[in-house]
Amino acid sequence: MSALATGVVVLTVRDGRDDLGTTISSFMSVSLEPPMVAVAVTGSSYLAEVLGRRDVWAANVLGADQRALAGRFAAAGRPGARLLLAGRPHHRGPLSDALIVADAPAALECRTRQRLTAGDHLLVLADVLAVDHADPRRSPLVRAGRRYL
Repeated sequence: MSALATGVVVLTVRDGRDDLGTTISSFMSVSLEPPMVAVAVTGSSYLAEVLGRRDVWAANVLGADQRALAGRFAAAGRPGARLLLAGRPHHRGPLSDALIVADAPAALECRTRQRLTAGDHLLVLADVLAVDHADPRRSPLVRAGRRYL
């Protein structure tokens, strides 16, 4: 599947007093009416555990110029999302309370509708509560062949 080009998203969720964020390349639009998306995360991950108990989260669609940010959120042993975004423009989504990357080409606030176990992954189907911002003129960050393009 590494031959399939995908967009790159930083998913953020507030877990109690801390913020979790990770780079995701398994993210897709499911429906326009109503607006719905799906994301797949490793079932044994801490993110899957958090998404199992938190229903609201944000998806920050990264731009071609945000390769370094994608790498930071993908690194093993990374700190919390607030530290990873220190010095970058960001804010909390009013509906999700999740961190929104202000200079990402697009950011969505989402509410989980359904969780499905799919092999070794958790598939999360979600309603899009709001589009925080979107700039269709920006080029997206793409991942293929285990590289950012």
